[in-house]
Formats: sequence, C-alpha cells, structure tokens
Amino acid sequence: MRIGIDTGGTFTDFVVLRDDGSIESFKLRSNPGSPARVILDGLSRIGASARTEVVHGSTVATNALLERKGARTALVATQGFTDLVRIGRQNRAQLYNLTPPLKRHLVPPSLCFGIAERAYFDGSIGKRPPRQELARLKARLHRAGVESVAICFLHSYENAENEQAAARALGGEHYLCCSHEVSPEFREYERASTTLINAYVGPLMDAYLSELDRSSRQRISILQSNGGFITAAEARRHAVRTILSGPAGGVVGAGAASRWSGFERALTFDMGGTSTDVSLWEGSLRLAMDASVDGMPVRVPMLDIHTVGAGGGSIARVDEGGLLRVGPESAGADPGPACYGAGERATVTDAHVVLGRIAPDQFLGGEMQIDAARAAAAVDHIARLLRRDRVAVAQGIVRVANANMERAIRVVSVERGRDPRDFPLVAFGGCGGLHACEMAEELGIRTVIVPRLAGALSALGMLLADRVRDYSAGVLDPSHIEKRFAQLERTARHDMPGATLERMADVRYVGQSYELTLPWGGSFHEEHQRIYGYCDRARPTEIVTVRVRAKIAVAKPEPARLARAQLRRKPELRRVFAGGKFRLLPVFEREQVRQRGEKGPALVVDYGATTLIPAGWRFAVDRVGNLAARRHNP
Repeated sequence: MRIGIDTGGTFTDFVVLRDDGSIESFKLRSNPGSPARVILDGLSRIGASARTEVVHGSTVATNALLERKGARTALVATQGFTDLVRIGRQNRAQLYNLTPPLKRHLVPPSLCFGIAERAYFDGSIGKRPPRQELARLKARLHRAGVESVAICFLHSYENAENEQAAARALGGEHYLCCSHEVSPEFREYERASTTLINAYVGPLMDAYLSELDRSSRQRISILQSNGGFITAAEARRHAVRTILSGPAGGVVGAGAASRWSGFERALTFDMGGTSTDVSLWEGSLRLAMDASVDGMPVRVPMLDIHTVGAGGGSIARVDEGGLLRVGPESAGADPGPACYGAGERATVTDAHVVLGRIAPDQFLGGEMQIDAARAAAAVDHIARLLRRDRVAVAQGIVRVANANMERAIRVVSVERGRDPRDFPLVAFGGCGGLHACEMAEELGIRTVIVPRLAGALSALGMLLADRVRDYSAGVLDPSHIEKRFAQLERTARHDMPGATLERMADVRYVGQSYELTLPWGGSFHEEHQRIYGYCDRARPTEIVTVRVRAKIAVAKPEPARLARAQLRRKPELRRVFAGGKFRLLPVFEREQVRQRGEKGPALVVDYGATTLIPAGWRFAVDRVGNLAARRHNP
C-alpha cells in the first residue's frame, strides 16, 4: 500500500493506493499547532502497516517562512559581506511607491557575523578562517541562543574548503548548513538567501519529521518543490527544497489527469483553503531556477508555480476606501470559515454557502455539517458596511476572488508567451470547480477538466511522482564543464544507485544577467526565441551552471481504475444562485453524470469538491472518470 498525504491550510488530504490497484481518499481537518498528529490519526484510520510507503507534501517549511516562525538563526559570511541579504539586488517590487514597506528579514543585523577569510573566483584560497576567531564566534553563538547557523562565504561554489573548516569549528551544537551544499552556484545574494532560508526552516522540519519517525512505522518520503520526492533524511538537511511541496503535487496530478483525458497541454488551477496555485503544463513539468518566495530568492529547482492569496478560506473585508477586498489573509483551519462553526469573518466559502452552491448536508459527503446561518451572518456584516444586500455581497466576494485568480492565470500564460485560449483549464482543490467555468468564460477558455479526486489531487500527485534529486555546480571556466558533470554524476550514482541521469545547463548570451535552463545539447537560440520572441545566432553564448537530475521512476496507478459505475437515479434539485438569479438546478453526483453529456446550469458534487456548470456549457464524464465541461455557445 502507498499513501499520498497533502497537508493544506484547512484540510489534510489522504489518497490510498492499495495493492489491488483500488484508490480511495478522505480528508481530516488540519491542525496548524500539530500537523503530525493529524497525519498519525489518518494513518491509524487507514490501518497502515510497516510496509506502507508514505509520500507527504509538507507545509511546515512554507508556513514557518511565511509567518516568520522559524528557528533563531545566525548568518556567518565573509568579513565585509554580512549585509549581503539585506542589500539584495536593489530591485523595486513597487516601482512608483516612494515609501515601500520594509522587507521582513529572517536574521537581525546582530546575528550576522563576518569571518576574515577569502576564496577567489578561480577557487584559489587567499586567506583561511582563523581558528581563534571561529572559536570566539562559537561562544558568541551560544550566548546569543542561536539554534541554527547558515554559512555562506564568497566563491565557495568553486572551492568549499573555507566553509568546511568553519562548519567543523562551529558544529556540534547548532543545526548548521553551508551554501556549497545547499546551492553551489554563483551569485552571492541568491546563494546566501537560499542557504539562510534552509537554516531558518530546517530545525522545524527536522523536529517535525523526527516526531513522525518516532510515532509511525511507515517509510515516509517528502515531495520536493521540483515535483519529485526525497527521503525524510534528505528533507531534514534540505528543507528549502520543500517550500512548494504541496502545490508541486497538484501540478504532477493535474498533468497526469490532462494526459489521461487526451490533452498534452493544460493550465493547472489549484484552489485550496488558503491560496490558489496556477501553472503551465506542456507535456512535462516546467522548472524555474530563480524562484522567489515572499520576496526572497530561492536558488533551487522548483516547478514554475504562481501563487496568490485567494482560497476558500480567504477573508472578505472593506478597505479604507470603502471597496470590497478578498484575501490574502485566510481563516485557515482554525477558526476556519464562519460556516465551519467557529469563525466569524466572511470568507469565499461562506459566500458560496449563501449562494446555495455548498449544501449544509453534502460537505465532505455529509461527514461535516455546515452552519448556513453563521455564514449568512458573516456576509451580512460586510453587507451592512457596503450598504448592499446579502446576495449581492456574496456574489461580489466570488467575483473579486475570480479576478485575483484570473490575473494569476495570465501570469503563467500571457506573460510566458502563451494564449490561455489554447489550453484546457484543469481545476482542482476543494474550491476549484466552483470558480473554474466562470473564470474560463472571462479568459476565453472553452474546456474545463475537473479530475476525479479533484479535492485531493495534490495527494494523488504525490503517488504519481518519481524519486528525484537535483545536483548543480557553478562553472564559469568552460574547460571545467566535463569535470563538473563527472563530479555531479558520481555523487548522484552514490546517492541514488540505479537512477537515470539527465544533464542540463544554464546558458546565456555573453553579457546577459539571466540564464535559460536547457537539456544538455538543446538549442539555446531556439529557446530564447520561444521565450522572448527573438534570438541572435551571431552572438556568443556561455554556460554558467551545469546540472544533473537523478530519477528513479515508481509504479503509477492506471487511470482506468479511477472510473466507477454510473448510478441510475435522477439528480435532486436545489435552489442555487446562477446566471444572476436564484433558480432550481439539478445537483448531480459525479457517478450520475452520463458519458454522453448533460446541459448546464447544474452542480456536480463529489467527496471534497463541488463544480458549478453555468448555462451555455455541456458536461460529461470521460473514459477515465474526469469531468469535462465545454462551452457550446458562440
């Protein structure tokens, strides 16, 4: 038995793949204070044995970083460069704002320490770190109550001897990580930021996984941000690689669902309780090497995912100018949306309850009751501030959330040189189906796919992921390229015997500031033309980083096993707000939808997800059990 587990902001999703090929799923309320407890409860409910393999998408590192609740961390840098992460690149996120908000840094200046050492760009050592200075620094770190230490010296990607010497002197008491292990690539700021994030969230990830190891008998692997999983031991040392763990599982699952339904390209749209994650899938996972999380660069391979603070738990409010805003603040799992029985502030989920799109007795298959009166009271509070009626405000909350998510989809399509009308929209997550068709109409998209197990597709994606490790090395001297490749491949074969190895490289025109990552032997000019709309074949190019990806493929569930027999009974009717007014709509269970199709408007419900089909759309269940909706009006 294999189990995929996705810990979200509101629910923790479990997908179980049994030995006979059958698949089942369920949800438990997340517990931000003790996420491990929820996982252990779920494993106990399943009856997992010691032979069970678990692939887990963890939000521990993500939440610690976003909420600034990581370990007390110190930065040890080359003397004179301790302000490296505070100075950054001087890029302005808000170009015309003369008083932009100050960045929330992970480490105060009092915990940034300089060491008199120096390695040069060619790897030669100009000065080794003095032992006495390192001994004094270790005492200072102890007095300061530091839990974690990030070491980032200049040019350590070319020669790591000074970092290794500092690690030996400072080790033994703290969680310690070095930049030559975390991100051995050039550009000091990005390397320092990545190493610092790893040190900041690493102790929490280490403690979390240790608790799981002590309390469970299962082999637990962790999904990385690159769409492949690593062992728990690897995740303890490289926690920064799990920052987009859950969303990565969603992209893997959405890509598989698209392929099963006959599409080789898709826009993936994952709307959960706290955020919405969108990505572009073109037959393979699209990686980004220069991602940013909360304004901080992360220089490790990550799927190209754009995230916005719009989810089912996003809180509606009225701003200082009297306008309706939705998100990015979320009600999370505690207290959750008002309709869950504890919260008092209106959320997107509460708006859907008011509009009749979520029935009190159908949530999670009837396992969880919804308080419709409490949802109405929360929306009424906003309505009084806006001097509008309840239904108009609920509709407004949905429309504002849609606008936020439509912008996100344009970021990964239009801004990547793609026309969203050329792609189907694959919608999943607990709320994805409620918004997908309305958003598709605004974007000109004609096909929406809502996969089976849409409410837990990220967890399913974890069962479809392969074991993957990425290795990289900065290489500014062209004569060193083959040597660096050979070193990386030796390390990969040692770490993952039997793995398939793939070479890649970061290439740019000489003088450019940014690179494109290509398969080894790929055409840089063609890729530059595709991304930016032009190329210059006469201009010389250079390789600045070489990469090796090691992959061990795992057995994956067959899509045909996801389909179920059609039910014969007729759909019930429910009063739902759709098309500008309340009307009686048929409410189908997914198993009731015929393969030859039905007409909207309608609702389709299954465990963990609801899909709204507007008028002018036809919908059917395809051969693998995915719900396909298509616009049939001009």
